[in-house]
Amino acid sequence: MVVKPEPMSEDNQEPVDVDASASLPSSSAPRWKHDVFLSFRGADARKGIAFELYDRLQNRRGIKTFMDDHDLQVGDVISPTLLTAIKESRFAIIVLSQNYASSTWCLEELRNICECMEEDNNRILPLFYYVDPTDVRYQKRSFGDAFTRHEKSQRHRSEKVQQWRDALKKVANFSGWHTLNYKTERELLDAIEESVSNKLRPTELEFKMSIGGFEEFAATKQAIDEVMNALKDDEATTIGVYRMGGVGKTTMVKYVGAQAQKSRLFNQVIMAVVSQNPDLMKIQETFAELLGFKLEEKTEIGRSIKLKDKIMRGTGILIILDDIWKRIDFSDIGIPSHNELQKCNSKVLLTTRKSRVCNTMKSHAKIHLNTLSEEDARSLFVKEAGKSFDKSSNFYDVASEVARECAGLPVALVAVARALRDEGLDGWKQAARRLKASQPPIPEDEGDVFKCIKLSYDYLKSNDSKSCFLLCCLFPEDYDIPIDYLFKYGVGKGMFQDSNLLDARATTYLVVKALKDSSLLLDAEDDRCVKMHDVIRDMAISISLSEGQRVLVKAGCELKNWPQIDAHKGYSGISLMVNKICKLPQELVCPNLQILLLQHNASLNDIPNSFFQSQKELRVLDLSRTGISLLPQSINFLTNLQALYLDHCNSIIDISVIGKLNKLEILSMRGIALREFPREIGQLTNLRMLDVSAEFNPRTQRFDGRIATLPSEVISKLHRLEELYMQCTFSDWRSNIDGEGDGFSESLESDTDGEGEETNIGFDELVGLSYLSILKVCISDGNCIPRSIEVEPNWVYFSISIGSCNDIARHSKNIPSGHNFRSLSLDSTDTTIGTFPDWFVNAVVKNTEGLQYKDCRGLSNILVEYDHGRLHGLKVLSVIGRCENLKELMNAITCVPDKPVFENMEELHLQELNDLEELCVGELPAGSLWSLKLLKVSRCPNLGNVLLPSKLLQKLPNLEKLICETSGVEYIFGCEGFEPDQTNLREMELWDLDVIRSICNGPAPRGMFQTLKELAIYNCNFQGSLFTFDVAQCLFQLEKLTVVKCPLLEGVIEARRETLNNKKTVLPKLKNLRLHSLPMLYKGSATIDFECPSLEDLHLQDCPHLSFPSSASASDYFHSRNQVLFNDRRHRVDLITIRAANLFMYKMNAPKLKNT
Repeated sequence: MVVKPEPMSEDNQEPVDVDASASLPSSSAPRWKHDVFLSFRGADARKGIAFELYDRLQNRRGIKTFMDDHDLQVGDVISPTLLTAIKESRFAIIVLSQNYASSTWCLEELRNICECMEEDNNRILPLFYYVDPTDVRYQKRSFGDAFTRHEKSQRHRSEKVQQWRDALKKVANFSGWHTLNYKTERELLDAIEESVSNKLRPTELEFKMSIGGFEEFAATKQAIDEVMNALKDDEATTIGVYRMGGVGKTTMVKYVGAQAQKSRLFNQVIMAVVSQNPDLMKIQETFAELLGFKLEEKTEIGRSIKLKDKIMRGTGILIILDDIWKRIDFSDIGIPSHNELQKCNSKVLLTTRKSRVCNTMKSHAKIHLNTLSEEDARSLFVKEAGKSFDKSSNFYDVASEVARECAGLPVALVAVARALRDEGLDGWKQAARRLKASQPPIPEDEGDVFKCIKLSYDYLKSNDSKSCFLLCCLFPEDYDIPIDYLFKYGVGKGMFQDSNLLDARATTYLVVKALKDSSLLLDAEDDRCVKMHDVIRDMAISISLSEGQRVLVKAGCELKNWPQIDAHKGYSGISLMVNKICKLPQELVCPNLQILLLQHNASLNDIPNSFFQSQKELRVLDLSRTGISLLPQSINFLTNLQALYLDHCNSIIDISVIGKLNKLEILSMRGIALREFPREIGQLTNLRMLDVSAEFNPRTQRFDGRIATLPSEVISKLHRLEELYMQCTFSDWRSNIDGEGDGFSESLESDTDGEGEETNIGFDELVGLSYLSILKVCISDGNCIPRSIEVEPNWVYFSISIGSCNDIARHSKNIPSGHNFRSLSLDSTDTTIGTFPDWFVNAVVKNTEGLQYKDCRGLSNILVEYDHGRLHGLKVLSVIGRCENLKELMNAITCVPDKPVFENMEELHLQELNDLEELCVGELPAGSLWSLKLLKVSRCPNLGNVLLPSKLLQKLPNLEKLICETSGVEYIFGCEGFEPDQTNLREMELWDLDVIRSICNGPAPRGMFQTLKELAIYNCNFQGSLFTFDVAQCLFQLEKLTVVKCPLLEGVIEARRETLNNKKTVLPKLKNLRLHSLPMLYKGSATIDFECPSLEDLHLQDCPHLSFPSSASASDYFHSRNQVLFNDRRHRVDLITIRAANLFMYKMNAPKLKNT
C-alpha cells in the first residue's frame, strides 16, 4: 500500500475514486510485476509488522513485494499508479489493524483489491493484526466506530460506504493469519513467510489431493454445493456427509477438499480413513505426515497433544475423516474442539454410512449424498462399458435397463459395466434379466449393490479369479493385501489345480490384474499389494454366504476375547487376524472350516490341546506372529491341512508334532530359531514349498531365526519340493551334528573319517530334488558344493550365497531380490568361479543375473571370471571390500577376450576396493559393456587420476547414471580422442572428491553432456569454476543442479573471452538450483555468470559472497519466466537427508541406490 498524507482530520479527505477496470492490461493473462502487494495503515503498522514483513519477503526470500516508498517515485499520480500496482501483483496481504477502517484511503484500496482480484479470491491474504475476524466481518468495536464516523461525516456516498463494508466482510471470510494463534510476532512472521513462499510454488505443485477421474453429476453437484456452503459458515466446524456405501462419498470429499484449497477457502487439506475399527495411531501418523512433521511420541495421548498443537499453530486446515462407523472423540486423535477450530479457521469434514453417526459426532451440518439420476447412471455405465452408441441403437434401451438395476450407485455401475465390457447385446440382455430376478440374501438397503457386485463376480472368467476375490474379504478393512499371501492361501485352498508353483504364482498376478480391471480390487501404494473397497469387501462376504461358503470376518477389530461362534452356521472360513486375542476355546467345532487365520495376535501364548480336533476339513492355518511355544497334539486331526504358517513365532520351541500332516504342501517358518530342525518334517512327502529363512534384524545387525542343526536325509526326502527358502538360516553343511566347529568340517570325498557319526545336511541333497525350481540358500564354504552329480538341477530362479551370511545381507541391496531373479554372492572366501565344478557353472553361474563379490581374496581379474562363468546374461555386478589381488578390475592384456564381454550388464557397483588402481587396462572388444546404465564407484582411494579414460568411456554409450565417491580421482572423464555425437548420461553424483581438478581432463566433446538432466556435487575440492566454458555449452538438458560444501569453488562457469562482453551462459532447462556452504563462491565478482529461464526452485545457504540486490527477485536475477521459490525450508531438509543417508551408507556399508 501507498501511505498517503494523513492530515489531523483524515475524514475530510476523499480518496480519488478510480474505476478498477480503467487500466486493466489488454492481455487476458497478466504478467505479474509483483509477487505481493502489501496493504496496511501506516500509523498502525509502518514501523512494525509491515516493515518486518517486507524485509522477510523481499530481502530474505527474494519475493517481489510492493510497498509504498520502495516502489513509487515522487510525483506519481497516486491512485492510478496504486491501481496498476494492485493489478500487477499476484497476491495481496491485507494487514487489518485496529484503526484500519479509520482510513478511507485504506478502505478504498481494499475495495480495489477485491475488485481486481474478484475472479481469483485465493490471491487475497488477510492478516488479523490484534483484531477479531468477527469484528472485521460485521464491523464491530473499532471497525464499527470508524464506520459510524464515516456515515456521520456525510462526506462519502452511502453506496461507497456499503462497498467498503462489503469488501471487509468478504476479506474476513478468507482464511488468513490471526495474531492470537501465535505466541510471538516472530512465530507469526515465520508462518506468513513460509505460507507465501509455498503459494508461489508452480501451480501444479500446489494441490496434492488426487481427484483423477472425478465426474460431477447432478446428485454430487448438489451435495458439493451444500458442503461448500457449510464450509463457508463460521458457526459450522464439523460437517457430515452420509449415505450408504458405494454412493461415492470418498471421491466427492476428495474433490471438495481440492476445490476448497484451490479456491483459497483453506490453506491445507489433510485426510485419513477411519474405518470400522479405528487405528488412532495410524490416523495420527497420516495427519502428521501430511502436515509435514513426524510424531516421535510413543503414546496416543502424547501424539494427540503434539498433533493438536500443530493444527492450532496452522491456519485454515480442512481435516477430512473418511468412513466413520461410530462416535470417536476428536481429542483422542488430536483434533481441536469446536471453539479451537474456529480460532484457527479450521474445520472437520467427515463421511459415514449412517445419519445417526453425524448426530453423535455433533455435526453442525448434515449433507445427504443422493444416488445418481437415471440419466447420469446410464451415462456413467456406458462410459465404463467402453461403448459408444446413440438412442437408436439396440444397446441403448438395454444399457438403460441395466443401469437402472444398479440403483444409481457408482461402485455398482462401474463393476457391472466393466463385467459387460466384452459382451455382446445378448450378454447385456441376459445381465438385465439376471439383475431383475436377483433375490439378495442381505438387508434391503444393500440389496441393489449386492446383486450388481454379484453379477460382476459371476462374469469373472475363471474359478481361480472368483476364489481369489473371496480370499480378499478375509483381510481387515482398508488393508494392504500382499499378493503373495493370495498365492499361498490360494494354493492351500486348492486353487491353481494341475499347476506347478511357478505357474500358480504367475496366474495369481494375472488374476489380480483381472480383478483390478473389473474394479473389484484397487491398486495399493506398494505394487506388491492390492486393496479392496469396503463396500466390495462387505459384498464379498455376502457372496461367500450365497455361494455356500459362509465366512466369519472380524479381522483388525481390536478383539481381546474369542467371539461367539455358532457351530451350526457351518463356517468355511474364519479370519481373526490382527487382534489382541489372548485365549482360545478348548475346542473349535467347525466341521466345514477350510481356512483359519489367527496371525498377528501377539498375546496368544497357548493353544488348548483339543482345539483342532473338530476341524478335519481345514486346509489353511496361519498362526504367524503369535506367542505360542508349542503346537497342540490335536493338530494331527488336521488330515487335510495343505498350508501352515508359523512365521515369526519367536517363542516356539518344538514343532515335531506336524510330522503327521502328510497332505501339507506349504510350510512357512520364517524367522523361527530352532535348536534342531525337526526330523519329522521329512515325513511331509507332499510338501511343495518350505520356507525357513532367517530375517535380518537391523537393530542387532544379526539374523533372527537361525537353525543350529539340520540333520541329513530330512529335506532330501521331500521329493515333491518345488521351492526352498533357507537364506541365512543354516550354513554348516556336512558338519558333524555334535561337532564344535561352525563351518565345514569334512570333505565330501571322505568316506572313512567319522564313520557312524551323524552329520548335518549336505548341499548334494538339494541337488537331488528333481522338482526344485526356486532355491534360496547360504553356504559357508565353496567346498560344500559336490564336485560331481548324477543329474544337473533345473533351478529356474535362485539366490545362492557362499560365505558369511551377515556380511552378505548387509551388502545385498545392490542385487535385486524377489522370486524371479537369479543371484550369486561370494563373501570372505578364496572361492572364485574358476573353482566351481562344471555342473555348478552350467546350472547356476552362466544363468546368474546378479553377481556379488565381497572380500574375495582369490579375485584378480573379472574378465577371467567372465570367461570361466560364461556370464553372458549378467545384469548386475557388485565388487566390494578387501580384494587385495584386484589391481585392475578388467585386465584385457593378461586375459585377452575375443568376443564382447559383459554385453548385457546394466549395473556395476564398486565399493571400498582399497587396492584397485584401474577399471580397465588393455582393449576390450567392440560391444563390451554396451548395456551398462549405472556405474557406482565408492571409496576406492587408489583408483587412477581419471575415473573413465576415453578408451573405456567409448565403451559406455548407454551409461545413464554415474556416482563417484573416490577421493583420489582428479578427473571424471578422459576426453582425448573421444567425439561422440551424443551420450545417454542423464544423472551424475560426485561425493568427497578431495583432489578433483575438473570434470573433464580436456575440452569436452560437444555431445558429452547434452542429455545430462541432474548433477549433484557434495564435499568436493573443485578449484576455480565448476564447469569449463566448453562443458557449460553442452548442458542443454540440465534440470537440477546441486552443489554443497565445496570450500574452494569460486564460480559455476569458467570465464572465457566469449563471456567478457557480459553475455551469460544460458542453462535453458534448469529448474532446480541449490548452492549450499560455498564460502568462496563469487568472492571476486559477486555476479552470477549464467541465466536460467526455466528456474522454479532456488536454494542459497551459506554463500556469503552471493546475494541479490534488494530491488531484484530471484526471477529477475536469473531471467526466469517462472515465479521462483526461494529458500524453501523443504530444500534444507532434503540436503540434510542426503548427507545423513551418505553417512549411513558409510557406517552400514550398505548403499541403497535408485535404479535407473
